[in-house]
Order: sequence, then structure tokens, then C-alpha cells
Amino acid sequence: MKLVYRILLHLSWVLTLLLAGWAALFYFTLIDEVNDEVDDALESRAEVIVKRVLSGREVATSAPTDNTGYILREIPAEQARGRSQDRYSDEEIFIPERDDREPARVLRKTFRGAGERWYELTVMSPSIEKEDLLEAIFYGILYLYLCLLLSVLLVTVVLLYRTMRPLYALLRWLDAYTVGSRNPPLKIETSVTEFRRLNEAAERYAARAESLFERQKQFIGNASHEMQTPLAVCRNRLEMLVDDPRGLSEEQLGEIAKVQHTLDYLVRLNRSLLLLSKIDNGQFPETEEVDFNALIRRTGEDLEEIYAYRGIRFSVQEQGTLRVRMNPSLAGSLVGNLVKNAFVHGAEGGEIRVRIASHRFEIDNDAAAGALDAGHIFERFYQGTKKKGSTGLGLAIVDAVCRLYGLRIEYAFRDGRHLFTVNFPE
Repeated sequence: MKLVYRILLHLSWVLTLLLAGWAALFYFTLIDEVNDEVDDALESRAEVIVKRVLSGREVATSAPTDNTGYILREIPAEQARGRSQDRYSDEEIFIPERDDREPARVLRKTFRGAGERWYELTVMSPSIEKEDLLEAIFYGILYLYLCLLLSVLLVTVVLLYRTMRPLYALLRWLDAYTVGSRNPPLKIETSVTEFRRLNEAAERYAARAESLFERQKQFIGNASHEMQTPLAVCRNRLEMLVDDPRGLSEEQLGEIAKVQHTLDYLVRLNRSLLLLSKIDNGQFPETEEVDFNALIRRTGEDLEEIYAYRGIRFSVQEQGTLRVRMNPSLAGSLVGNLVKNAFVHGAEGGEIRVRIASHRFEIDNDAAAGALDAGHIFERFYQGTKKKGSTGLGLAIVDAVCRLYGLRIEYAFRDGRHLFTVNFPE
């Protein structure tokens, strides 16, 4: 989730809670003020009626024509003692003329008149429809919230995008940055201290990455030269021992052959590891259009002759022409390792089938054993079935080439056959 959207989401929740709390506070404050005003009016009317009763003037016992009247009735002294305080309440008063109930604020007041006579005075005054008021406030707050929320979010989005421009520019620069290539300088003008520090940190880490990259390239070149030379010297000396006219025993020749086999394995392993390092470091900038149809046919024919003793048949089905712009050496490594993997790990007397389309090619072969672990087959030195002379780096090189060019490689096991599919961007 983008930072802007996350801020807007949290802002929406905060505004919702604040407005809901403000609406509740506004409603109860309004009701309290209305009740205070009505209660004061009821108190004034009640005092007038009580004074008339206490002065001995004649007062009607009731005037309940509507919800603005009053009722005066005499009550026993025992009942009056429990009602010493004035009581206010909200009630629904039935009005016969309208055959309906209307809301009213009611004051019940108990007082003592002449001759130890006790009276209960009930005074009524029209009141507002609190449910209607609550509904009106709810919809008013809802409309207010929507308008306020949209306005706040719109202003927030505009301000955030204007404020975050330096960050977006830095992200674009980092996305386009490639170690070892000619990259444009980072020129972002900003007055925000945090963004300036972030830009400076990005430049420092980019310079550090370039330095490490150059040192790694130098190490790879030196390692390639320093390791290949002694390996070649060892192989030559062993060959000289084998060609020695004085002769060696069969046991000695067997041991020398084992050492030569080990040296050959080390040479292949060294070359594969160096190739992986160069791919990971992006040291294959040269590109040209590669004809995969011709490359696959040529690779398959060469390997078919090498592995003829295994009786494996190789066939190509061309459903389209696959031409891709990439480094030709890496294209050869991609195809060569996949096809060689099919020959080495395929069942003897089986068949390798290749299908080429305009944006992908597939290689499947008969399985000598069960399915491979799709989660680990592209890891370095992983081998489902150990094969003599195999370095365990072939599929790792394939995966590195695919990652370098944004290709997608998939593995499946169908009908007793291993299937590798390489998908190219359309």
C-alpha cells in the first residue's frame, strides 16, 4: 500500500471517530439546553399556581386541554412525604381532540397548602421530538462528514504529492540505477531536511556499491587467471607422465586418470562459478538479436552426437520464430544448460522434445526417476539425482540468465516427463 493511501485511510478513521464523538456531544448539549429552558418556564408557571393556592385564591384543579395545561390534585400526607423534590420527565401526553400523543416536558411538584393539606401539581409544556431531532442531527452530521472528509482528503492528497515529489524522484532514480553502468547524477532540489539527508545517503551507498562492484570485477578477473593457470599446468604435467616412454604401471595410470578427472571437474566448476558471478554483476552488456530456433537446433545436434551412446533422440517442433535481443553468450548458456540437463538426466533410449513458439520454448525429456523438487532445483549445487561429472550449477546459471533479462522459467512433471518452459516478455 502506498504511503499516501495509508495516510488517507488512517485519517478517515480518525475523522470518523472525531465527528461521531462531536455529534454525540452536540446532541446531548443541545437537549440539555432545551430542557433547562423548558424547565425554567415550568418552574415559573408552577410558582404562580402555588402562590395562588397558598394565598387562598380559587384555582382550577385542571386545564388539560393539550400538552400545555396543568393538573392540581390533593394527595394524602403519607404519599406526599415521599415526594418532597420536584420531578422533571419527558412524557407522551394524549390529546383527545387530536386523538394522538404529543411530547411534553412534565414537572411534578408536591407542596403543602393551608390546613395541613397536601397537593401535587403537574405542569406540562410542549417539547421537541427528540427522535426527530436525533435523526436530523444524524443526517446532518453524515452529510457534513462526507463533505468534510472529501475536502480534507483532497487537500491532503494534493499537499502530500507536492511534498513527496523529492521522494518519488529519488525512487525513480533508484529504480533506474544499475551498478556498473553510466547512471545520471542525482539532482533533486528540496528544502526538506529529511529528504536532503535521504538523497545524500543514497549517493553514498551508490558510490559504495560502485566501489565494491569494481573490486569484485577485479577479483573475478584475477581469480579466473590465477586459478585456471595452475589447473592447466597440473593437467599438462599429468599428460606428460602418461606419455613418459619409461612407462608407468597400470595402477599408477589409473590413479593419474582419477586425478585428471578431478581436475576436469574443478575446471568446469571454476568456469561455472565465474560465469555466475559475472551474470550477477551484470558484466555482459553487449546485446544482439539471437535466433533461438537456430541456436536450439545447433545445440541439440551437437549434444546428440556427444551423448549418442545413451540412445536418446532429439526433436524440435517449431510453432513460431523466436528472436530476442540479448547477449549471445548468455543465450548459448541458457539453451546449452537446459538441453544438456535433459541429456544428462534423461532416461536412456528416451526422447528429448523441444517446442519453440514466438514468445517461449519448452524442453521435456523422459524421467529416469521421479519428479524434482520445484522449490530447490534452481539453487546452486542442488542435484535431484547425483550424476557423475555434474557440477550442480547448470540450472542455477539458467535461473541467473532468466532473472537478468526478466524471463520466467517454470518446471513441471507430467506423464513421467520433466518439462522446462522459458517464457519471454511479449
